[in-house]
Amino acid sequence: MQNEITLDDIRESSGKNSTDGLRKAIVTYNKNLAENSVKKIIADKQIDTLKVLKVITETLRLVGNAFGRDELFLPDLLSAADIMQSVMPILEEEIKKSGKERDVLGKVVLGTVKGDIHSIGKTMVGTLLIASGFKVYDLGIDVSSDKFIDAIKKYNPDMLAMSALLTTTAYEQKNVMDALQKEGLRKNIKVMVGGAPITQEFADNIGADGYDPTAP
Repeated sequence: MQNEITLDDIRESSGKNSTDGLRKAIVTYNKNLAENSVKKIIADKQIDTLKVLKVITETLRLVGNAFGRDELFLPDLLSAADIMQSVMPILEEEIKKSGKERDVLGKVVLGTVKGDIHSIGKTMVGTLLIASGFKVYDLGIDVSSDKFIDAIKKYNPDMLAMSALLTTTAYEQKNVMDALQKEGLRKNIKVMVGGAPITQEFADNIGADGYDPTAP
């Protein structure tokens, strides 16, 4: 997709071409159009299945960039993410049949810490990571230190990303950091923390490698 293509271009397109239809479905949050477009692309063998993933990734990046410029709102981003998630099982099954593999930039274990049931920011981060080419293992909400440790041992990820919306639950991120050290896993993984109460100072104090305060 060329850089000059905008969200408005995609919205105003006819969507008759299945690839254009998929792009349009993502930016207009049309699940039926998305699923039908992907199925037609596969049935007609129009383009390689891995290239379909590239179309989705590039379109989601447009949505994410627009969100970053405050041109779209969080519900827009989540709606686009929902469209992506609705077609991924179809694509993954087809990729499995073909014997091909998607290029993966890295593996990420993601979750909201123990005592915190907020998921919007975590879902947003996971969607953007997937769109950027990462394999994401989303553990969900209210995730204990033990569950994070078990997942890290199981999946051997490159990064751990933890979310916390509340000041009281933010300190659970430190508990996970302590558990990583205790289990001898810290040196092998990068840790990103996020959420409204998180600051650079807090991230530094608990030994995280980075933070983003806008992922509640």
